[in-house]
Parts: sequence; structure tokens; C-alpha cells
Amino acid sequence: MALDVLSMAPNYQGLAIHRIPMKTGLVTAEPIKALVPSKSKLNTIEAKRIMSVLDEAIHKVELVTLMSYIEYHPEALDEMVPEDLVAAIKEHLNISQALLESASIVQEKQKQLEEEDEDIEESWGRDRLLSIEIHKSDLWPMTHQFRDSTKAVLRLLLSNPQSARLLQIQAPGRSPAAQCLLDCLVELRGFLFEKLLTSPMELKEKNQFIQDITRRNERNQEVIDGLQAELAKVLKSKESEVEKENFVIQELKNHLHQVFKFSENSLLRTKQEAEKQQKMDYRASQARLAKIQQDILALRSQFHNLVMENREVEQALRKKKYKVETEIENWIQKYDMEMSEKQEEYEDLESIHKEEKLQLEELKERHAVLVEEFSQIRAESEINSKKRVEAEREMVRMVKAATLIQAVWKGYLVRSMLRSKKKKRGKGKGKEKGKEKGKEKKGKGKGKGKKKK
Repeated sequence: MALDVLSMAPNYQGLAIHRIPMKTGLVTAEPIKALVPSKSKLNTIEAKRIMSVLDEAIHKVELVTLMSYIEYHPEALDEMVPEDLVAAIKEHLNISQALLESASIVQEKQKQLEEEDEDIEESWGRDRLLSIEIHKSDLWPMTHQFRDSTKAVLRLLLSNPQSARLLQIQAPGRSPAAQCLLDCLVELRGFLFEKLLTSPMELKEKNQFIQDITRRNERNQEVIDGLQAELAKVLKSKESEVEKENFVIQELKNHLHQVFKFSENSLLRTKQEAEKQQKMDYRASQARLAKIQQDILALRSQFHNLVMENREVEQALRKKKYKVETEIENWIQKYDMEMSEKQEEYEDLESIHKEEKLQLEELKERHAVLVEEFSQIRAESEINSKKRVEAEREMVRMVKAATLIQAVWKGYLVRSMLRSKKKKRGKGKGKEKGKEKGKEKKGKGKGKGKKKK
């Protein structure tokens, strides 16, 4: 297996190879909606780690497949990359060259051994096989060195992305085998990404959908087989019908040939009859022509007479037309004069109308001012009338209050006169009683006087 890997064709070919980008994306046809995962992004950390590992592997393969460009163009190393990377790449190239030479030697020996297998003695063949095995055993350390040097170069390129980018820009392309490997890895990434996005339920639905499609395809295939069998039967019947139609066509051709011969004979007869009829028609046409010429002469004379009559009528009509035209011109002139007078009168009336309109606008403005003043005066008069009514009402209330006060005062005076009369009548009684009553009345009178105050 190591020999198969080492015997792979060089990764670089000339300018005919198409370049690919650093990060290649898988472009696939739009799938059926039932087979598309519901999610478009990875949610779990494990899935993201798996995809990152695969992306890193693709990136490393992209860098490794560009190493053969440096093998064929070693002068570009000094300008592109730093010294430590140059040294690592040169060491890697030396190891790969030595490994390829050893592998080619082993392959040549194996080919010679296979070609000379029948003619070689057993002892000599054993020695050759032993030497080949020894060379193969020597290849294993070299393959390990090649692997370690590849890891070292990749480590340096990943630590120096600018150099990796310059190497990718400088390298024009890859070999078909390397490009196929990259395409397979990218396709594997797409399958893996879709697998990680698909949940178990979606996977179950997808399998069920594929089974349904398979069953449908089987049913459709059965229908197609039946239709193909029917088509074969129809084609066979069609071929038999075509043969019948060909036989009918042949008979029709024969009949047509007979009809053609009959038509030629009938054509000759009709031609002879037509010539006879033509001669008879020519004679009749000559007679009709002479008669028509006589009619033409008579009609020409009639036409000449009608033309003369029409000319006289035309002269009379022309005179009448001239007379009517002169009358129309006179009427037009009269109309123009009247219209000019009316136009002047209209212009005068329009100027007067404009002046009266201006006066009307001024009067409207004055009327608006007067209306506004009238509304103000009317509002003031309403306010004054309201004030006057309020004053009259206030006066009525005051008069009523004055009459009420006067009535109360008169009642008070009457009551006071009655009390004084009662006091005088009570003086004729006993002095003691009178004194006591007088004190009580005095006390009561004081109290009442205070209350009245």
C-alpha cells in the first residue's frame, strides 16, 4: 500500500490545470424538499468539532497538494516564504525525492521479477524476493520521515498564513488526481454535514420517503413495461396497417394511371370541341362587334348633344352662382360691420361692467365694515339692555325689601304702644306686686331690648 501511495503521479501540472480556491464549497443540485434537513446550522459541540476537524484536514490537503509546484519551481522559495519554511520545504522535497526513487526501484524489480518469473531458478528468485523485501523494509523509515517532514511543513505553513496564501496564489493548479481527492473530500464534507444536520426522526422519514419512492418507481416500472408491451402490439398492428395502406396506395396509383390515360383522351376531345366552339364564338363576336360599333356611333352623337346642353345649363348655373356669391359677400361685409359695432358696444359695456364691479367690491368692503360695526353696536346695546333689566330687577327687589322693612317697623311700633298701655293699667294694683312685676317687666324689657338691638 505504501508503494501505491508513493507511486502517485506528481501533484502539479502545467497551466492547463484549473486553480481551485483555498476553501472549496460543495455545490450540489437543489434536493427534494422531503430530503432536506429542517436545520441549517449545527447545534451540538461534537458536530461542530467533527466539521472543524474535517475542514482542517481539507485545508491541509489543499496545502500539501501545492507542494509539487515548489518541486518544479524551487527559485520561487526565496521570494515567497521565510528561511525556516524554505529549509523545511527543501528537506521535505529531498526526502520525497529519495522516497520516490526507492519506490521506483522496488517497482522495477517487482516488474522484472514478474516478467522473468518462469525463466528464473528458485534460488535466484528467492534472492531477488529477499532483496525486494529488504528494499521494502528500508522504505518504512523513509515513509515515516516523509510523514514527519510533511507535518513540519504544514505546521510552519499554518503558523504563517501569509506564506500559505502566497503559495496558493503563485501555484497555478493541481494534478487531476489531487483535484479528484479534494473534490471527494469536499463531497464527503457535504454528506457528513447533511448527516449531522439530520435528526433520527428526519432520518426515519427520509428512509420512509425513499422506500415510498422506490415502491412508486417499481409500480411506475411495471406500468412502463405494460405500456411498452402495448406499444409493441400497437407498432405491430401499425405495421400491418401500413402494409395494407401501401397495397391500397399501389392500387390507387394503378387506378390513377388509368385515369390519367382516360383524362388525356378526354382532354383531346374537349380541346377539339373547344376549338370548334371558339370558331363559332369568334364569328358571333364579329357580328356583335359590328353592332356594338354602330351603337357606339349613335351614343357618341347623343353624348355630343348632351354635352352641348349641359354646357348651356352650366353657364346659367355659373351666372346664378356668381350672383349668389356677390350677395353672400355683401351679407358678410354687412355682418362684419354690425359685428364690429357690436364688439365696440360690448367692449364699452365690459369696461363699464369692470368699473361697476370695482365699485361693487368697494361697497362690499364698506358693507362688511358697517356690518361688523353694527354687530358690535348691537352687542353693546344687548349688554346695556341686560344691565338695565338687571338694574330694574334690583330696584324692584330693593323696593320690596324697603316695604317689608317698613311693615316690620310699623308692627314693632304698634306692639311697643300696646305694651306701654298695659304697663299703665297695671300701676293701680298693689305696690308690692307692682314693684315685683315692674322689676320682672324691666328685666324682660331689657332682655327684649337687647334682642331687638
